[in-house]
Amino acid sequence: MTDLSERLPDLASVPTPWGEFIAVEDDGVTRIRNIRYATADRFAPSRAVAPDPASSADLQITTIVCPQPPSQSAVMLGHPLEGAVLDEDCLRVSITRPTDAAAPLPVMVWIHGGAYVSNAGDLPGFDASALAREQGVLVVAVTYRLGLLGFIGDAPGDDSLRPANLGLLDVITALRWVREHVAGFGGDPEQVTVVGQSSGADAIVHALASDGVDGLITRAVIQSAPFGIRTERDAMHEKMRAVIGELAPDASLDDVFAAQARAKEAGSGFGLRSGMSFATEYGRAPLPAEVDVVDAWRRRAPGLEVLITWTTEETMFYLGTAPRLAALFRVPVIGALVRWLAVAITSRAVYAREGRRFAKLLASAGASVQVGVFDGHPHGSPLGAAHAIELPLLFPNEAAWARAALVDPDGASSLLVSGAPMRAAWAEFVRTGRLRESRIELGGGWRGGLRVETID
Repeated sequence: MTDLSERLPDLASVPTPWGEFIAVEDDGVTRIRNIRYATADRFAPSRAVAPDPASSADLQITTIVCPQPPSQSAVMLGHPLEGAVLDEDCLRVSITRPTDAAAPLPVMVWIHGGAYVSNAGDLPGFDASALAREQGVLVVAVTYRLGLLGFIGDAPGDDSLRPANLGLLDVITALRWVREHVAGFGGDPEQVTVVGQSSGADAIVHALASDGVDGLITRAVIQSAPFGIRTERDAMHEKMRAVIGELAPDASLDDVFAAQARAKEAGSGFGLRSGMSFATEYGRAPLPAEVDVVDAWRRRAPGLEVLITWTTEETMFYLGTAPRLAALFRVPVIGALVRWLAVAITSRAVYAREGRRFAKLLASAGASVQVGVFDGHPHGSPLGAAHAIELPLLFPNEAAWARAALVDPDGASSLLVSGAPMRAAWAEFVRTGRLRESRIELGGGWRGGLRVETID
């Protein structure tokens, strides 16, 4: 076993109703990493478990992620999985809180993005220490199953081997775990805000429509959810299922990844929807049929407090991972025009237009809703306000973001200062359910910020 005392500045024992948890203490923040919230057999729904100090005692210097093949977005995010441990025993939460703050603390539950195929809740680039230290909140980061391990079930009616929506069920299980157990770690179960970005935001949106979640989500921040590609996915999923074939629960990970690669290729011919081909499936537990999902959102809307955000140049993130397009954009005059048109059209189609429509739907059904349009970016960045650009501001781990193309040329060097207004705004929403300011400006070496609008 690794000698933790040689690797960490300080370790502490944190008392809870379930015993003493080992934690890392550093710069006024306590982090308990990799607490198991559920167990699951391969291709089976997760089963919640009570907090167990033994489940994470020797994992305080370990980043656990759901097994996943390499991601095309790794260079954009600074190769976030380097050094991580791929383990199917990944249904874990990590808790970050101020060391000396008086409980109970407002709770922010972080649901990571990655197109349902990559990343994890407790990556270095999602280190919530600054949020906890500055804003006095407790942050719970959730890791859930991805790719073929968590999404794209067997054909409807045949759930004997691979049910659909396992990753979504994991998220719901984690939310229930937080509701039942966060008080024992110093959080306030009556003041929980679920925050997600990209597919993590999509998971929140679909959890709101799911069976068995009454009372689990009352306040949410939905960042860059791809609303424009959520519908009419059945044909794509059927084509993906056809090439997956029979996949036994004891198949090797190599076989799982090979089947996942075949499925991804089969789903590549469906336009913008192919960008998130592994995703939730309507009409499969816990989701209603696609024709009924709007009614499900209307039923859940009364009493909800929601902030929905998107960036002004969302799809520059994806265009930035395509070398041929990058070369085209460098063509004098016409390249800049092509880039502007492509980014504007696709960002509106996937994020802004349908995000605003969803906001109006919830507001009309009784929710308190604000939208935020984010145009912030590092000075001189060629990617502008691309997808995920707000994440380094919320989680300003300079070492983790220093190699990320997303914040080039030197945006990582000022994250702590530049992102302070954003972190304060998110904490304000966590505490109150709304933002008072209509414009939040970034500091440091970043330009722009967030424009906020209340939806009536």
